[in-house]
Amino acid sequence: MEIRIRAYESRDAAACRKIWNRVVDDGVAFPQVEGLTEDEADTFFNSQTYTGVAEDAETGKVAGFYILHPNNVGRCGHIANASYAVDVDIRGQHIGEKLVKDCLEQGRAHGFRLMQFNAVVASNIHAIHLYERLGFIHLGTVPGGFRLKDGSYEDIILFYHTL
Repeated sequence: MEIRIRAYESRDAAACRKIWNRVVDDGVAFPQVEGLTEDEADTFFNSQTYTGVAEDAETGKVAGFYILHPNNVGRCGHIANASYAVDVDIRGQHIGEKLVKDCLEQGRAHGFRLMQFNAVVASNIHAIHLYERLGFIHLGTVPGGFRLKDGSYEDIILFYHTL
């Protein structure tokens, strides 16, 4: 599969919503507890500073995406934040790495100076290894910072990367 990363278009809303909602429903990565409705999806993805879509170049099927937006406002508005999601059926093909690399480029292109991740769940070892391999710096750990679906708590790790 040849993956290309491109800008989100409204025609991607249903596919991105399906992937997003699966991650939310899995309850081990995103902080949201409710998925996006059909009416909310396009507005949500279009409201980000940038939404990048990983697409199978041959079939046009959406394989994953990322959302890029400010981590804060005003005097901290130069720090970006992002979330990544890959279709569960095709994980393990380095699509996430392509998304993160493109996101770092888009972050720079949109004037951000830093990328900060506030809540990487400690058991998400594939994401942690990817971020470390790409030069993200571990800022610290928040004990019990993420509530799992079963009501238990897991640590979250904070990372940053200079753009």
